[in-house]
Amino acid sequence: MAMLADSLREARPDSGDEPAWTREQFEQQLRDKGRAYHIHHPFNRMLNEGRATREQVQGWVANRFYYQIAIPVKDGAVLSNCPDPAVRRGWVQRILDHDGFELGGIKDAGGIEAWLRLAEAVGLTREEVVDLRHVVPAMRFAVDAYINFARRAPWQEAVCSSLTELFAPEIHKQRLATWPQHYAWIEPDGLSYFRNRVSQARRDVEQGLAVTLDHFTTRPQQERALEILQFKLDILWAMNDAMATRYGVQGVPA
Repeated sequence: MAMLADSLREARPDSGDEPAWTREQFEQQLRDKGRAYHIHHPFNRMLNEGRATREQVQGWVANRFYYQIAIPVKDGAVLSNCPDPAVRRGWVQRILDHDGFELGGIKDAGGIEAWLRLAEAVGLTREEVVDLRHVVPAMRFAVDAYINFARRAPWQEAVCSSLTELFAPEIHKQRLATWPQHYAWIEPDGLSYFRNRVSQARRDVEQGLAVTLDHFTTRPQQERALEILQFKLDILWAMNDAMATRYGVQGVPA
């Protein structure tokens, strides 16, 4: 898994003589990476177009739980490597969003708990999700590779890798729009995770994008940032590949 992170550091075509993109151009380059987002993966399209079986929906929920519990671990890695208290103050909210908190009379169960409620809404038990019995090896490998990268990379690069959140609100809105129609057997309250993440992802993007635009200012650095974002997009795509291999697409084993 360390090799995946190291591969990002291999020699690339020299772009040192090329002028840096402007801030606006660089942001557009990052946003253009959305063409490779897993919203376009056949397994995800199958889910959102209502062609998935109950087993496929349950398999997706159970396997994605492994990614959900890894997110605050990734964010903890960013915090542990970041010397800037202003960045840490903003970034810690991501951990609270997923792990939950109780402070000053305000209580939020967090995103991991919301995902477990989704699991129950699709007919899984908490026990079988929490013990990870359904998680396929390729899913573990992909998620672990991402966490390993976040731990070992400079904190600004780990922040940059989180910019797949640029594209996340749309995929959550798709699920909210299509799942109640296609999968009436899912308890509606179980979809609260997606509702919460629409606004949370937009907020998270603001900080992650600001750090990336401020730090990656030369053309080689900007090219590096695009490679890092592509790496994370590949991780998400590989996760869907893993589930497609295990559960099939359109009800046909892959």
